[in-house]
Amino acid sequence: MGVGQAEAALVEHYPRLVRLAYLVLPVAVARHRRVLAAHAVVQRALPRGKSTEEEGPALPSPRESPRESSRESLREGDPGYAWLRERVLRTALDAGRPSRFRGLPRPPRLLPQVVGLRLFPRSGESDELALEARLLAVTPAARAAYALRRLDGLGDAAIRRLLVEAGQSERGARAALKAADALPETAALADPCALQAGPTDLLRRRQYARTALFGGAALALAAGTLAFLPEGWGPDGAAAPPYAANEAAEAALDPKGLRRIAEDAWLTSARVDFSVWPARGPGLDDTGLLRRALAVWARPGDGVAVSTTPGTQTGPAPGPAQLLYAGEVGGSSVVLLHDGLRLVRYAEPTGAGDGGAVLDFARVDGADLVGASAAVLSRDDGNTRYLTAPWVSGAASSDLLDTTGATSEIEVSEDGVTGPVRTPAGGDQTRCAAYPVLEVTAQGAERPYLMADLGELTPALLTQGAPGRETATASDPATRTRWARIACHLPALGSGGVRAVNAWEFAAQQLPDAAGTGEWVCTRGETWRGTGNRALAQFLPPVTAPGEPGVVTAASEDTTACGRRDPRVLSGVLWRSPAESWYLVAAGNEEITAIEAGGEVTGRVEGRTAALPAEEGAVAELTGELADGGEVRMLG
Repeated sequence: MGVGQAEAALVEHYPRLVRLAYLVLPVAVARHRRVLAAHAVVQRALPRGKSTEEEGPALPSPRESPRESSRESLREGDPGYAWLRERVLRTALDAGRPSRFRGLPRPPRLLPQVVGLRLFPRSGESDELALEARLLAVTPAARAAYALRRLDGLGDAAIRRLLVEAGQSERGARAALKAADALPETAALADPCALQAGPTDLLRRRQYARTALFGGAALALAAGTLAFLPEGWGPDGAAAPPYAANEAAEAALDPKGLRRIAEDAWLTSARVDFSVWPARGPGLDDTGLLRRALAVWARPGDGVAVSTTPGTQTGPAPGPAQLLYAGEVGGSSVVLLHDGLRLVRYAEPTGAGDGGAVLDFARVDGADLVGASAAVLSRDDGNTRYLTAPWVSGAASSDLLDTTGATSEIEVSEDGVTGPVRTPAGGDQTRCAAYPVLEVTAQGAERPYLMADLGELTPALLTQGAPGRETATASDPATRTRWARIACHLPALGSGGVRAVNAWEFAAQQLPDAAGTGEWVCTRGETWRGTGNRALAQFLPPVTAPGEPGVVTAASEDTTACGRRDPRVLSGVLWRSPAESWYLVAAGNEEITAIEAGGEVTGRVEGRTAALPAEEGAVAELTGELADGGEVRMLG
């Protein structure tokens, strides 16, 4: 297994792995240190070399049993997750042994450090606090058994095997399972990825401050400058002090100079994108809010949390920006702006007179009627609120895991703001019991289309079909069934400024031992900037349970595979048939004329699908032959 595959699994399952580490690590340690240690354990689980060849197979293995639940088959069918889980489990258990307690992992030095704050999971209900006390009384191995049972839904046999592989004895593993049986099965679990902050020891900090005061005063006198800052925000809010006077820059900071598009401009415009969105919201005349938003955009201070999609600049606007929205949304005062290239979202706590603010940037150049359908205004308590385009006539929520395509209508205000929508990006991503997406009905579009919130400022359009022949409708049963099996892997494509995600069934294969038909799907995420595109190859064996997820067989970034420029793709997986026989199954798109395997599995098969007998855990390399004599390497 390559490091890229392990990294893709870590990104996709990061919250679950952190929660596993947090539950297993010593409970007696302060929660702040335990939270940071849990993140460090997971982040250090990646292989240091180019592959995990010494740890396991290069090609993923299938699920353990055809009777497993869909959640367990997802975890066990993902070799990257299984490999990382074993590493995390071993490290967390080692930290809990008496001889290694002082070796509790620390966060990597290069990561952001927490200074002046203590982080801990949000306060839970009484059952969560009671569970914390019960966990303190059991061994790390018992906590591990309990965590594996709650988080991954594993059975006792699988848990015992994992504990033994992580260094526990058979006797210790059995004792851990027995102790885990006594722990409550329904108590809420702390989430070390949903944190709240508190101050450190304030008295000690005051002592440090007195010492630092004399040194600071001496430096100030030596420099000959001393600035007296007013309490709370000034007129520019959380912005840093101005750099220098400049007429063009000052004009861009004037709320009166903001461009406001008429409500019906999009009806006659040659362009139908964000540039023709009208100014909306109850705060259009709030000069103070608009001034603070523009000032923070130009000069974000230390208290401003800035986020940006890759390839997006964070500098100030080159001139007066376009105002899209201003007003209160979900407890925050929000301003949404557009400068022709970027969407910029500013948010501050409603009614605040000081403190921090949030500034988000996303590149949206080249948008069209569909791509400019919606933008995220707020995320709060697992809910996302969108601002919809003026040409959007209706919005509904649809669960991708529901093969029927059923929808529930979403209320949209006169200003185009949707009601709260439950989305994976706005809530807990450790489970995939549902995957809600936005179904949009727009004037000028033939049919409703789906958009998924991948945690960015704009939702990603979901399409299906061969590269160059994609369609943005997902109403037919076959398409909905396919999306239901690949939806849980969509988060692995996020965080890169994703504009659209296309699912392409590039091959169908008759499996050995009369096992039925397996589908091969390539899921490609296209970005707004044009680079950094990601592709996932997935194998969908015959369904043994409704909504059973497919298996990611390969992942690649900055690739042309499965795209319009070069759609060629080849992938393979180790698969166990109902007759308990192992095979290397592989498939390529229609340009592949033959497949050759080398390594621990050898053979050559004419055509674009292959099934070669193999041993469990075999490592193989695949090469596809083209009609013109060229070659295609396996994705990954």
